[in-house]
Amino acid sequence: MARYLHIVAILFFSLSLTAQNKGGLKLHFVHPTGDGKMLQLDSGFVFNQKDSMVIHSLRYYISDIKLFQNNLEVYSENGYHLIDLSDASSLNIALELIKGIQFDEISFNLGIDSATNTAGALGGALDPSKGMYWSWQSGYINLKLEGKCNVCPQFGHQFQYHLGGYLYPNLAIQNIRLKVNRKLGSELNIAFDLEQWLLQLPFSVQQHIMSPSKNAVQISNAAAKAFKVWDANKN
Repeated sequence: MARYLHIVAILFFSLSLTAQNKGGLKLHFVHPTGDGKMLQLDSGFVFNQKDSMVIHSLRYYISDIKLFQNNLEVYSENGYHLIDLSDASSLNIALELIKGIQFDEISFNLGIDSATNTAGALGGALDPSKGMYWSWQSGYINLKLEGKCNVCPQFGHQFQYHLGGYLYPNLAIQNIRLKVNRKLGSELNIAFDLEQWLLQLPFSVQQHIMSPSKNAVQISNAAAKAFKVWDANKN
């Protein structure tokens, strides 16, 4: 009995020590529109200093988050997260780290990797009920943007960009790697700069992309370049 209690005590101590050595990092995704404000769905704003825009839906997948210190990987998460502007809670991703860990870069994928796409429809953030899955042939939608813009020539000025594709030459997933000029804190803000991205979209010539294509890859690449570390005190 004494030996059993001794083993239990050691196990409890080990678990307590592990808990004490864990820290947390919250990634918070923000979406500036270029007019000094953050995106509000179904609310109009101006971009390019003259064009009017209303976004009804913005969703995208973040996956394979990694942290680096001096170019060495210090953390990796093999997970999938759906950022959905209609769900405020989805804008935060909580990471469980070793307490005191430091990093100077963060990387993540915008989209879903080929291996996961070929595994078929899955659950959790990857559940088809989330509205981000085409079919087993086309796979997941990495990024979805829907709304209306005065530049769109057709009646109603509507646009739909559903961007994805996991097979060459239409492999749309993008890897993003950002410098972080700070020591580890409890929160890191990452901005998807919509003004920068929207300026690259072909509103006047192509208002609908609904399947894997060369243009979907190009627009996905432009989206990846619009991510940056966001310092609310400087922006």
